[in-house]
Amino acid sequence: MEALAGLGYFGLFLASFLAATILPFSSEVVFSAVVLAGLDLWTCTIVATLGNFLGGMTCYWMGKLGKIEWIEKYLKVPKDKIDKVHKFLDGKGAWLAFFVFLPGVGDIIAIAMGYMRANVWIVAISMFLGKLIRYIVWMELVYGAINLFK
Repeated sequence: MEALAGLGYFGLFLASFLAATILPFSSEVVFSAVVLAGLDLWTCTIVATLGNFLGGMTCYWMGKLGKIEWIEKYLKVPKDKIDKVHKFLDGKGAWLAFFVFLPGVGDIIAIAMGYMRANVWIVAISMFLGKLIRYIVWMELVYGAINLFK
């Protein structure tokens, strides 16, 4: 993670993208490191949001391909988990993609949305908003922590 933080905005983008996939990764650590290194808070928030959003949409498209074998093999998500989330999401609408930012289940929600063929525009808008709000909250926490130690 240190190496990614050393890459500045590009490293933050990459960390955020990877964190939005099935990989167990924390973009918040890299976000905090680059902010502490002096990079602009709002630029970091936008870069992290875009990276995380594109990673989430990658999961959506993997689900939309509908190749369960690929999802199980490459994303390490068993079909029964996708079916369980699919059953929960069924009839509730694509707006639930807002919650893709949640740790643990967010990636599976994104994959299930694609697998269900949920409306890509509603998924994209709601996913982007959820991820943006997540990073704004994190930005405020980092900003507050920095001000505590000034």
